[in-house]
Amino acid sequence: MTRTDSWSESDIPSQSGRTVLVTGANSGLGLHTARVLAARGAMVLLACRSHERGKQALDAIAAGAASPPRLVELDLADLASVRRVAAEVRDHTGDALDVLVNNAGVMAPPRETTRDGFELQFGTNHLGHAALTWLLLPALRTRPGARVVTVSSLAARAGRIDTVDPNFEHRRYSPVAAYGQSKLANQAFALELDRRLRAAGDDVLSVAAHPGYSDTGLAPAMARAQRNAVLRGVMNVGGRLGGLLLAQNTEQGTAPQLYAATAPDVSGGDYIGPLGPGQLRGKPGTVCPLTTAADPATGSALWDLTAELTGVTPDPA
Repeated sequence: MTRTDSWSESDIPSQSGRTVLVTGANSGLGLHTARVLAARGAMVLLACRSHERGKQALDAIAAGAASPPRLVELDLADLASVRRVAAEVRDHTGDALDVLVNNAGVMAPPRETTRDGFELQFGTNHLGHAALTWLLLPALRTRPGARVVTVSSLAARAGRIDTVDPNFEHRRYSPVAAYGQSKLANQAFALELDRRLRAAGDDVLSVAAHPGYSDTGLAPAMARAQRNAVLRGVMNVGGRLGGLLLAQNTEQGTAPQLYAATAPDVSGGDYIGPLGPGQLRGKPGTVCPLTTAADPATGSALWDLTAELTGVTPDPA
């Protein structure tokens, strides 16, 4: 592991002249990522599903931004929205995007499906982001040293990618198993994208990151989404206790993806996370990806499955 014990947000170099798209920028890790990069000079595009919450985030970020941020309404659970936003971003930026931060996510809701019929977590957390990444690569490719940062999770450790039944149509649905699968897919996709970019000779870095155990707002949202009142109460209490005892705050949890997006020593294929015990908390640095995520066969199978399900042409081909 590469140690960066002294790194902090103050070490982020000027982002002046750079354009960054952050998904899920209206709250938690995404909001803080967008705020910091905007304050460092980047023109930040806030990709949010809710116009109202996105506008609130836009106003909050604009107060400290060096360049005016812009709101983009994106629903990752709707591939038509993904295609529309990708075209809008390419047009607005003149095909010049420096950083894409695939941050948005849903965590362990009751069984739901996306507009296109995919299991909600796999469809939103992985398929929507993968399609967005492929559609925006022409804009990333024009910028020297452009980066794609895809946010995974410690929950990926318990994940298993079932390429035969990724949408839990034939196996029993488990919110936690589905979340683990989606976050393992995030990690595997980031590493497979890096392999394909290198093979194609592209000057674009694909990096994965995870926030450790952080108070991001996802756990309370997961508890509220449970239909069973007893389970909802248990998860609420457990989440609050865990947050008090172990969790990093949002600023600390955001450090790995900010480091992945801006640090000069980051390389394609790196996995950035907290360097403390169990990767639960601590300063950001390069950590080992999961064996499954790093397996080229797994990455290739996921790549092909993603293209089949989304109908989006992979890039690099």
